[in-house]
Amino acid sequence: MLFSLSLIIIIGFTLSGVLSKLKIPGLLGMILTGILLGPYVFNLITPDILNISADLREIALIVILTRAGLSIDMNDLKKVGRPAFLMCFVPATLEIAAVTYLAPIFFEITYIEAAIMGTVLAAVSPAIIVPRMLRLMSSGFGKSKNIPQLIMAGASVDDIYVIILFASFIGMYQGTGFTALSLLAVPISIIAGLFIGIVTGLILVRLFKRIHMRDTIKVLIILSTSFLFVTLENVLRSYVPVSGLLAVMALGGTILKSYEILANRLMGKFAKIWVGAEIMLFVLVGAAVDINYLSRAGIKSVLLILGALIIRTVGVNFSLIKTKLNVKERIFCSISYLPKATVQAAIGAIPLSAGVFAGNIILTVAVLSILITAPIGALGIDYTYRKLLVRE
Repeated sequence: MLFSLSLIIIIGFTLSGVLSKLKIPGLLGMILTGILLGPYVFNLITPDILNISADLREIALIVILTRAGLSIDMNDLKKVGRPAFLMCFVPATLEIAAVTYLAPIFFEITYIEAAIMGTVLAAVSPAIIVPRMLRLMSSGFGKSKNIPQLIMAGASVDDIYVIILFASFIGMYQGTGFTALSLLAVPISIIAGLFIGIVTGLILVRLFKRIHMRDTIKVLIILSTSFLFVTLENVLRSYVPVSGLLAVMALGGTILKSYEILANRLMGKFAKIWVGAEIMLFVLVGAAVDINYLSRAGIKSVLLILGALIIRTVGVNFSLIKTKLNVKERIFCSISYLPKATVQAAIGAIPLSAGVFAGNIILTVAVLSILITAPIGALGIDYTYRKLLVRE
């Protein structure tokens, strides 16, 4: 395991640094490291790490969502209002609908299999979006219209919404049915996640104010609590749907609102943790990419992905109707909603293991969507924000 970790860190940071010097997002170097070291190329990552890769990726996702929560001012979100709500659901819904319609035309699959494919493809990557939006917030780009907050909050809830639909469609395929109760799971999980996160945040704030402890200990308490949220989601799934990841964000947001001085200090701590979490996340995402499937992808898969992205962009612009955002800012929002990586790596293989007949095709398209949209989205954000957004 130590040898694998040393390779991941040394090669990952080296390739990331080289690409950064070439003005290419460093995360692509990390993904490439994972592909090369992973089981489908040189097979240099020990099974001990690969067996817990899903947990390690989830830990990294928790770190970045905690950072997001500590940065999102609820007053800013209230100012944004309706568009923030629509960005959580409309783009993903339209993309799922587009894939459900187009996939049976391109491939010999049923509409329910196409709907499963749509939910796999529709989630955007908070691991790509959130760090970039945090950087824009700290540098003042788009600040007056709360554009980074709008994108960050929308993208985070977007993932939760899509994952719930994914589970519902899998259940429908397996014969458990798609009922009104399945649809109710979406708002219930969001409300429950917000409630648990806010209440726990208020309790922790009172604890931190009453008992003196080092900020490092506070970080560990917050991380441990966040891990419990995600675990609680799995435990309670049979009784009541709860979004553990949304609870994580709500926890951070509550600390920011109730104890801003502490939140600002903790942001620095979590930024340092993210350095290590980021490389583990993207290297393991790369390791999950089976390049053998890419040779089977073909032009149809590319056309399907691009067609779905066009419809998604329509959804983003629909969500921004009657806002004060100008054309350039709307274009930036559309670009920011393109990258996909973590969710596709996490759930792309589930249909295959669940016995879905089109599982291989779904996994192939999911892998291809990572390789196409992650660089396009990351490069798009990095190269356009100075031209498209106003700096305060």
